[in-house]
Amino acid sequence: MSRGPDVTDRRRRKAPVRRHGRTRRITPRTHWLLLSVLAVTLSTALLLQGYTHHMFGITSDDVTGARGRSDAVPARVTHGGPVIADASSAAHTVRVKDRTIALTFDDGPDPVWTPRILDVLRRNHVHATFFVVGSEVVDHPDLVRRMVADGHQIGIHTFTHPDLSRLAPWQRSLELRETELAVAGAAGVTTALLRPPYSSSNAALDDADWSVLKQADQAGYVTVLSTQDAEDWQRPGTARILANATPHGHAGQILLMHDGGGDRSQTVAALNTLIPRLKARGFRFATAGAAVGMAGPVQSAGLGDHLQGMALIALLRTGDWAVRLLGVLMYAAGAISVLRAAVLLVAARRHRRLRTGRRGRSWGPQVTEPVSVIVPAYNESAGIEAAVRSLIASDHPVEVIVVDDGSTDGTAGLVESLRLPGVRVIRQENAGKPAALNTGLAAASCELVVMVDGDTVFEPGTVRTLVQPLADPRVGAVSGNAKVVNRRGLLGRWQHIEYVVGFNLDRRLFDLAECMPTVPGAVGAFRRRALLALGGVSDVTLAEDTDLTMALCRDGWRVVYEEGAVAWTEAPASLNALWRQRYRWCYGTLQAMWKHRGALVQRGAAGKLGRRGLGYLLLFQVLLPLLAPVVDIFAVYGLVFLDPLRVAGLWLAFVLLQLGMGLYAFRLDGERPGPLWSLPLQQFVYRQLMYLVVIQSVFTAVSGSRLRWQRMERYGSLPSAPVAPSPPPARY
Repeated sequence: MSRGPDVTDRRRRKAPVRRHGRTRRITPRTHWLLLSVLAVTLSTALLLQGYTHHMFGITSDDVTGARGRSDAVPARVTHGGPVIADASSAAHTVRVKDRTIALTFDDGPDPVWTPRILDVLRRNHVHATFFVVGSEVVDHPDLVRRMVADGHQIGIHTFTHPDLSRLAPWQRSLELRETELAVAGAAGVTTALLRPPYSSSNAALDDADWSVLKQADQAGYVTVLSTQDAEDWQRPGTARILANATPHGHAGQILLMHDGGGDRSQTVAALNTLIPRLKARGFRFATAGAAVGMAGPVQSAGLGDHLQGMALIALLRTGDWAVRLLGVLMYAAGAISVLRAAVLLVAARRHRRLRTGRRGRSWGPQVTEPVSVIVPAYNESAGIEAAVRSLIASDHPVEVIVVDDGSTDGTAGLVESLRLPGVRVIRQENAGKPAALNTGLAAASCELVVMVDGDTVFEPGTVRTLVQPLADPRVGAVSGNAKVVNRRGLLGRWQHIEYVVGFNLDRRLFDLAECMPTVPGAVGAFRRRALLALGGVSDVTLAEDTDLTMALCRDGWRVVYEEGAVAWTEAPASLNALWRQRYRWCYGTLQAMWKHRGALVQRGAAGKLGRRGLGYLLLFQVLLPLLAPVVDIFAVYGLVFLDPLRVAGLWLAFVLLQLGMGLYAFRLDGERPGPLWSLPLQQFVYRQLMYLVVIQSVFTAVSGSRLRWQRMERYGSLPSAPVAPSPPPARY
């Protein structure tokens, strides 16, 4: 392995220290409106898709079930013709003319069987009536257009093929209206013909069926029943279908057959024989409307209906496409999550063995030289005393430099009043955290520098443990182990889990892969000469710690993780404060990734950062969170319309996977697993908040806006005296 950078053979770059200048603070609002519209559109499309494809379904037209009372059905209807008009007022029926056959086909259009039936009809110069299902029209609008172009008649067979008598009135209206719009959008026509699913002859009507016919009449529909059923839905064989479809005598018939709903090969074969046979017997074929002398039941659709129908078809097709895509994404996300979990766990175990096992190695001679600790502070009076006292209590020689960045709450005066030995206070006008760090860096007298936030408390051995990896001349920076001190309440527990499971497992992986992207501002050690060679801490991004770490990697330095260097930090105690903190972190990380994108094509340490570190961040911290809300929507879709047990099982498996990772990570960090009981609840609030943070950050970055450095509200929850050392991590 090559040695790390050496100041004697490296070109010194003394860039001017940047100062915090004015920035535009623009909060893009229109993207939330856009996202809301997209979410509502997607949800609506999925709702319609689920309703049309999974609430009901085309089954056989078996009507042998128990028939209800028929007291409300007029006798003239029960014993009348198959075409029923004015059902809601003075109902009357019409019979088919003698020696006339009206071929009718239900449940289509079907992409396989409908074209074959149309071919048979065209060869025999016969026109028929197709009672179409709206959901099938949406899927195959070209077939409806062909029906109309070939001179066939279109009728409505509802949108999802439900038993209308079992639906509420509003659902019946929806079924009819949506089918009408689908036909209008597909073929530019409207129809007054209706055949309810599961209907047969007039004599089979009961009171529930009659209520359906009356409501349909009020909507402008004429009901077309059948007088002869080929029973082809049972697939009894071609000969049986022919026998069922052949009329006895010369009376006209409305013949019920099917072009959809299953395998209709027997129907096609029977038609090839039936039509010539009946023609030879003197029967003529006509549409249902023509067979009873009805004038123009099918008309050109108005512009409004045609446009609405086209929109409906587009929306439902979008839903179909979305369901297929989301299904793929859901399984892909699941597979990637499992792969990530496996990689993290294997990396964590290997990291532990390399650091503490028998095969572990020392970084070199023990580091005993003094360390300069820089504490940038802006309005940190709530916790600065605890932070400074913990640093002075270190079992390693330190000088503490508190840089007061224009505080207005007396932070500098408070530290000065403590009169602690080895503590210096430097006051400056408010210029931002990077400027405060650069001021402390210029004032530092030691080669080894530790940077710590003003809301962080160190354990007595933290500084000593943190700087030991710097015994290796290739190491330029060390990331410590930040822990949440205010863990009470759900929000505190969730952040505690995230720090232990998310951040620390990732850092172990980054350490092994030699592509550490971030040394956290709460606890990190650096070589002063490496920082000065970079020109100090840059203020170009909001994530100055990530920017600085990536710059060190690109400069050839190795950055490592020391899990034993524990620091206790305050976490946000409200959702609003958490949002502001994570928004800044995420946006700053995106800025740093873009700034250092050149690492993707570099070699050496820079290439490892680019192809490993940046690739990992892009996949798991940007792309997956952007897709996650859509996957959640699909999960809700699955619970409502698909198999809820299967969806719930997948969610439970995901939670168990997270729990397993949590237990292992907590054991590695020497933490009690008690807070993990809140992990399932984290999936419903915290997880979604983090996704929204990523979305907001991406839109802010794309819009070209800039954010100011935002200070988190302090709560004074840090211990007033140095905390006891945390229990030693478990060894494996």
